[in-house]
Amino acid sequence: MLSWIITIWTFLAVVQCYFSEENYTEESKMQPPTVVIAIIARNAAHSLPHYLGALERLNYPKERISVWAATDHNIDNTTAMLREWLTVMQTQYHYVEWRPSDKPTSYAGELGPKHWTNSRYEYIMKLKQAALNFAKKRWADYILYSDTDNILTNPDTLHLLMAENKSVIAPMLDSQSAYSNYWCGITPQGYYRRTAEYFPTKQRQRLGCYPVPMVHSTVLLDLRKQGTRKVSFHPPHKDYSWPFDDIIVFAFSCRVSEVQMYLCNKERYGYLNVPAKPHQTVEDDRINFVHLYLESLIHGPPMYVSRYVHVPPKQSDLMGFDEIYLINLRRRQDRRDRMLWSLYELEIDAKVVDAIDGAALNSSDIKILGVDLLPGYYDPFSGRTLTKGEVGCFLSHYYIWKEMVDMQLDKALIFEDDVRFQANFKRRMMRLMEEVEQVELDWDIIYLGRKKVNPGEEVPVENVRNLVFADYSYWTLSYAISLQGAQKLLNAEPVSKMLPVDEFLPIMYDKHPNEDYKSHFPNRNLMAYSTHPLLVQPCHYAGDAEWVSDTETSTLWDDDSVRTDWRGSHKTLKGSQPPPGLQSATYKDEL
Repeated sequence: MLSWIITIWTFLAVVQCYFSEENYTEESKMQPPTVVIAIIARNAAHSLPHYLGALERLNYPKERISVWAATDHNIDNTTAMLREWLTVMQTQYHYVEWRPSDKPTSYAGELGPKHWTNSRYEYIMKLKQAALNFAKKRWADYILYSDTDNILTNPDTLHLLMAENKSVIAPMLDSQSAYSNYWCGITPQGYYRRTAEYFPTKQRQRLGCYPVPMVHSTVLLDLRKQGTRKVSFHPPHKDYSWPFDDIIVFAFSCRVSEVQMYLCNKERYGYLNVPAKPHQTVEDDRINFVHLYLESLIHGPPMYVSRYVHVPPKQSDLMGFDEIYLINLRRRQDRRDRMLWSLYELEIDAKVVDAIDGAALNSSDIKILGVDLLPGYYDPFSGRTLTKGEVGCFLSHYYIWKEMVDMQLDKALIFEDDVRFQANFKRRMMRLMEEVEQVELDWDIIYLGRKKVNPGEEVPVENVRNLVFADYSYWTLSYAISLQGAQKLLNAEPVSKMLPVDEFLPIMYDKHPNEDYKSHFPNRNLMAYSTHPLLVQPCHYAGDAEWVSDTETSTLWDDDSVRTDWRGSHKTLKGSQPPPGLQSATYKDEL
């Protein structure tokens, strides 16, 4: 019996696998396409750490990537920084081509490092063509051009773009403004043309992969496609008559080669800096990039610096103030982290103040603190009284005023933790305070961020640029305050007749519309001003997906059981006016 079973088994084995070669394992997977990344850097030391950090984090096998890097005409540390990075990364990438040039540091005839002369355009075209020739010579499947102030925060960018199977494709990048890395229209002369499609695309109201006449800054070319064999950067096509500009020359080359450019905005791929103007400096470009970085902290995904580049620590200061305060609830660690990173990048030294947490107060605690409601106060929109969150917010500001007086601080700057800094914040703020001191302006408070309630122009301050006399305003996002201003606010004894702090301040400079409220504060002589335009804005507004308010979403100050939210109060909505059909209680009382 046993011999019969062995015979049958042997026969089946022979039938199923007559030849030994038929004993095979499953085929291995195809390797990803090979890619050349072209890095062309000039005066980019301020953005390179984030740019290189993004390249490091690309979710793509580094052994399938070659790097072609060139740098020249620098007056900063770009060459040393790139060399430091490539020295480490050359062991991880398949191949590195390194083309540094220390001399000269400028182009003939250029007005500054941000001025583009024809000789500079031509040199860039030659560099891009050299990178393209390198990629073709090495039989690379793709070449990725990416400017050194373009930060690809999406690690899957290469895979996502390759999956679209286009000859020339760009990921849509976000900036601090309406600027991006594509055109939706081009004139017959090769200039930018406005179209109806641009903003819906930029704002992602329509999502997809769209044919466009121009993509630039970050572009992926599929060198396996027949059409891309003919495209080039230099020399320009023999029929070329458009402006002498590398991106326009390439767009023309694609057009005559019958290669369609595409833009993809299906995902968030990263950021690009708004180009500096010809008269601006490398420092101006750095400040612009800092603003871009701060915006990335709000919207995400954030940028990360390279692990293999030394970045010297920033030197923070107080901008001429005696103290700079950051008010933050300890349980809002995410806001604290974002603000501290923002202030660090702006080189501003701030003291974190743990805010009074209204959510941790009960009605008994509030009474013990001596808090009492201003007689007759109701929210002008919802009709509710004070919330515990508003009590905590008021006390947080109040204790800073008290510390200023106790320590005799001449002037201080106060930030709440939901601030979005406007471009060039530090330079603009310091210039403003210099002018305020030069004219010896008598001031108590200067709003840097607020919600102007009433329409109409405010009176400008003579001999001080971008400063106006403040009218009725909401919000205490950020403001400068003088010692005499803090003393005036304390002298009003507001804790025993409390209302929201952003209603109290307009009372004290006599711009609040409610006469009953004002009657409880007879000395309304606060000298209040505001920057115009504002230097900070809220990160988010009521109704936004990421908006959170610990003042509005709370409970009533004297009743722990009654919960409140923002929907009754329109202070936190974007814009100066209430929604149509809704009037404040103050206006109703005047009818």
